[in-house]
Amino acid sequence: MQVKANSTVKVHYTGKLVEGQVFDSSEGKEPIEVTLGQGLLIPGFEKGLIDMKLNEKKTITIAKEDAYGDPIEELIQEVAKDQLPPNAEPEVGMGLVSRTPDGQEMNLVVVEVRDDSVILDGNHPLAGRDLIFDLEVVAIS
Repeated sequence: MQVKANSTVKVHYTGKLVEGQVFDSSEGKEPIEVTLGQGLLIPGFEKGLIDMKLNEKKTITIAKEDAYGDPIEELIQEVAKDQLPPNAEPEVGMGLVSRTPDGQEMNLVVVEVRDDSVILDGNHPLAGRDLIFDLEVVAIS
């Protein structure tokens, strides 16, 4: 049995940066279960699963274009501190959540704190990065 375009699979994975730092893993947890072709995975992860066999293990490298893409400059903005929630003490690396005009939540990270403002980045934390994944297919249906 092999993974095909619309297969539902259970996969154990470990995601690493090219430098070797692990950023996510299913180790010690249940494997993820996902149906391919629904846009729930980054394109390179899904492509890497195609044609894998049950219990097969492999390591794939995903170029940033097939992961989270390049950072989008428009998602990095300067915001006056008085626009932040009351009593917020912004620090570099701090996460914030904002709502877009259509009501969607957007995760932001403080990347710089200035006297009267902060620089917020709405890009995915892995944007602009090539990624490495160790994969193991544990079920195919």
